[in-house]
Amino acid sequence: MIKDWIVKAWYQGHPLSYLFLPLSLLFFVITEKRKWSFQRGIKVSWRAPVPVIIVGNITVGGTGKTPVVIHLVEELIKRGYRPGVISRGFGGNSESYPIAVNRGSDPHVVGDEPHLIANRTGVPLVVDPNRVRAVQYLLKNNDCNLIVSDDGLQHYALQRDIELVVVDGERGLGNGFLLPSGPLREPKSRLKKADFVVVNGTKPIKLPVAYSRMSYQTMGFFEVLSFDETSMARMNSITQVQGTVHAVAGIGNPKRFFDSLGLLGFNVVPHVFEDHHDYQEADFSFDDGSQLLLMTEKDAVKCRGFAKQNWYYLKISTQLESNVLNDLEERLGEIL
Repeated sequence: MIKDWIVKAWYQGHPLSYLFLPLSLLFFVITEKRKWSFQRGIKVSWRAPVPVIIVGNITVGGTGKTPVVIHLVEELIKRGYRPGVISRGFGGNSESYPIAVNRGSDPHVVGDEPHLIANRTGVPLVVDPNRVRAVQYLLKNNDCNLIVSDDGLQHYALQRDIELVVVDGERGLGNGFLLPSGPLREPKSRLKKADFVVVNGTKPIKLPVAYSRMSYQTMGFFEVLSFDETSMARMNSITQVQGTVHAVAGIGNPKRFFDSLGLLGFNVVPHVFEDHHDYQEADFSFDDGSQLLLMTEKDAVKCRGFAKQNWYYLKISTQLESNVLNDLEERLGEIL
């Protein structure tokens, strides 16, 4: 596939990437002019009456933002805040916005990540490509004193108080070029303007700023069909399965998921789909029911309607370093 070749060129290197540098220069000029227009007041930006925290990235594709949003929301609740979440809703196909998302929402309509966040946290969540409108709708209909934006670092129409940028520690910033020569939405120097930079992974990585790391804790396997935590009792029998298992991933960096299953002792037959793939039953024609099928929680939310008994998702919990949470709370105290 062409897209696979491009991603490989971005992260593993290819001389043809240099052919697109004139387009990358044009991309830089256009995006910088747009950002400058917001900074100078030529384009209108809006400030919410409550603090706004942006959890975003400067590269194309998944870096682990959504697990960070979930963890951050849970920690903010523990500290007495009443957070609400806004999201672009990638992968959704709604014909109108804004949309209030809850545990009963259809992930095919609202998007897989918003549904996952709502299911895990239970906080008010609104999906809308227009993030200003999303915040306004959220505050009008809910008692929130803090907004967390899942993605939206480059959405300068919405002013923000705190920026937390997540970097994929496995792939880093690729070749360091802007789109389309490389994976960057903004130059790597943009990290210097962020309040917090968090690296997802343990590999050594060179960045132009100081950063902290995030970690994952495996919480167990759960049945896709029931999609509740009562199915965790079967986890031990799953991890003791001999032979191969099918594994499905439609996320930004599927290799990370397959590697984690390998570390748990599974011999994985990987099946890779596009990020935010709209799963249909026909996508699983390889499954004859005789082997386990494992997937991410993000994938599982879209497969409940046709799942089989032998399908399970791996639930994980993200942890930020304590100094990040403490510094963030101190920053909020200065704002409020």
